[in-house]
Amino acid sequence: MMKEDTKMVGGAAMYPSKNIVENAVNSKDHTTLVAAVKEAGLVDVLMSEGPFTVFAPTNAAFEKLPKGTVDNLLKPENKKTLQNVLTYHVVSGKWNSEDILKMIKDGKGKTEIKTVSGGSITAWVKGKDVYITDENGNSAMVTIADVNQSNGVIHVIDTVLLPKS
Repeated sequence: MMKEDTKMVGGAAMYPSKNIVENAVNSKDHTTLVAAVKEAGLVDVLMSEGPFTVFAPTNAAFEKLPKGTVDNLLKPENKKTLQNVLTYHVVSGKWNSEDILKMIKDGKGKTEIKTVSGGSITAWVKGKDVYITDENGNSAMVTIADVNQSNGVIHVIDTVLLPKS
């Protein structure tokens, strides 16, 4: 059996043969994200064939939000808003860092990307780091890139991206 080229995220190996959800549930750094995906009813979508590119905020990223934001988003009556926030972190297609860097270069320093939610995020580079900026001007740094999945790729980010409300 061939050894898989795994990446460590949140203390767990991420296997390219597993889908986004199967891997994310093992990351200690993504328990808030996994809980939110379950609450939003998006598990089946993220287990589907895709492919998807997911900019996955860590627990620490969620903790940066104003106090009570996450609890409020997880309430059943806010399911649509939660779905919108989560799908704002998802792009259709499998875009590895090489693809994103080429798009940034072709865009003369930045590239606008349409998300599954219908919003836009902007990718750009500062030094050796790739950043993603939301429609409100908040920026997240990609801390772990190219975590390959059977149905796409995950890029771990340090800030939650928020669509314009």
